[in-house]
Amino acid sequence: KMASNVEAPERWYLALLGFAEHFRTSSPPKIRLCVHCLQAVFQFKPPQRIEARTHLQLGSVLYHHTKNSELARNHLEKAWYISQQVPQFEDVKFEAASILSELFCQQNLVDSAKPLLRKAIQISQQTPYWHCRLLFQLAQLHTLEKDLVSACDLLGVGAEYARVVGSEYTRALFLLSKGMLLLMERKLGEVHPLLTLCGTIVENWQGNPIQKESLRVFFLVLQVTHYLDAGQVKSVKPCLKQLQQCIQTISTLHDDEILPSNPADLFHWLPKEHMCVLVYLVTVMHSMQAGYLEKAQKYTDKALMQLEKLKMLDCSPILSTFQVILLEHIIMCRLVTGHKATALQEISQVCQLCQQSPRLFTNHAAQLHTLLGLYCISVNCMDNAEAQFTTALRLTTHQELWTYIVTNLASVYIREGNRHQELYSLLERINPDHNFPVSSHCLRAAAFYIRGLLSFFQGRYNEAKRFLRETLKMSNAEDLNRLTACSLVLLGHIFYVLGNHRESNNMVVPAMQLASKIPDMSVQLWSSALLKDLNKALGNTMDAHEAAQMHQNFSQQLLQDHIAACSLPEHNLISWTDGPPPVQIQAQNGPTTSLASLL
Repeated sequence: KMASNVEAPERWYLALLGFAEHFRTSSPPKIRLCVHCLQAVFQFKPPQRIEARTHLQLGSVLYHHTKNSELARNHLEKAWYISQQVPQFEDVKFEAASILSELFCQQNLVDSAKPLLRKAIQISQQTPYWHCRLLFQLAQLHTLEKDLVSACDLLGVGAEYARVVGSEYTRALFLLSKGMLLLMERKLGEVHPLLTLCGTIVENWQGNPIQKESLRVFFLVLQVTHYLDAGQVKSVKPCLKQLQQCIQTISTLHDDEILPSNPADLFHWLPKEHMCVLVYLVTVMHSMQAGYLEKAQKYTDKALMQLEKLKMLDCSPILSTFQVILLEHIIMCRLVTGHKATALQEISQVCQLCQQSPRLFTNHAAQLHTLLGLYCISVNCMDNAEAQFTTALRLTTHQELWTYIVTNLASVYIREGNRHQELYSLLERINPDHNFPVSSHCLRAAAFYIRGLLSFFQGRYNEAKRFLRETLKMSNAEDLNRLTACSLVLLGHIFYVLGNHRESNNMVVPAMQLASKIPDMSVQLWSSALLKDLNKALGNTMDAHEAAQMHQNFSQQLLQDHIAACSLPEHNLISWTDGPPPVQIQAQNGPTTSLASLL
């Protein structure tokens, strides 16, 4: 009787599907029962369409909810193979290809994923949504492999295809993604015309307000990071303000459920909540570079709170990346404001996040060792600082980070005073007057400061003044407050040594004001010591006493923080220079570092 009833296969299929979905969406999900229901479909020898779709559903459930990747792969391969023989079965065919290539990447079988995606791209040209999605997927795969040239080519193909099928929105997404990769490759000559074109497309596009604003956020994030990479903290302000206004607009808009009429428009760059965190993040980057450290702290707290909430519901890897970058910036702030113990605990937190994700560690290992190097300088462990910076240099291919590390390593050699050969070889490679390795305004200004510091220690005061005036000129032009404060106090020290007390006072007083505003603890310590000696020399007893009291307070605060940091078990991280971050950090007894240079 069942065989004669035309609707019978439909009914048994829908019943099994209904049960499977019920078990999948139970709380907690009953995946084993869901899989049983789907496998039961094959007992009925279903037609090819149902067979292919069931293989896809089984593969997808096993891939997303179990560790049985071999069985998932088996089902997905069958879905891909069968669906190619069924006419007009695009959704099943391309979803199978998409998930299967994800699974291959997870198993480190990238060479199996690439031809699969290429084949799917080749046969999906009549299906705009899938064609675009598969192009994005293959471009992302090339990006993860650091093959940015191939990724850019694919994004270019995608942009042209989107134009042909009349989707200016997705064309902008492809072009902005390409712009992001060109920025990563430092191909600035190609970035500028591309961003100009994107700006025009975004402004002219009339569509869903949330999609339009999210394109503007993407566009402005690229512009802001481009400025910040170039160390142009003042020039970036109008763009950053626009970006902050844009994210406020987005948060007031309601997500419309109306689907775009063009299937090629069915893409989102990032969820609204992720965009909010990203805008906080670039604001923190700006505040850190400009030396507004309390503002950086405020926005970091907001962003980390939002991230904690999001991570309860969403395990997207980009959230961990945001968290690590936020922590990297706040750690640098803590070291400047004299909170070394907190910085050390946050470095340990970054280690824990990197232990959970090998890819995160690969991308952030150099930054982690750089932060440890900066911590070592702050607690006067110069040998460890050198070892950390040397490790970081070995691990990075990023030109800006390399230059930043070399600049800090040079400062270590200057303080040690007996590493002339290594120091001169480093300074040759970051010569601000000749062939400076990067276009960053901020790093070039710092390179002049390092030259000034060396000339000061060598007693070549006129030469030191020339370098420091260059730093001042550059840091004033772009509001680089910390470099301004450091240059002023060092110039003040030089004038003091030369006996020009009035000129020294003209430098040290604004240095102290700026350092208090940042706040930069070591510049405050240095300035108060100079003010004490200056006022004594000028016969201002009351002012000298006040400065001595300030110096005493700063010394005490730094000393207590120093002891607290060195007593933490995490202090042992300063010895880690190889392999993944250590899992367990052994406690040690008390500080082992000299306090002499600190005071």
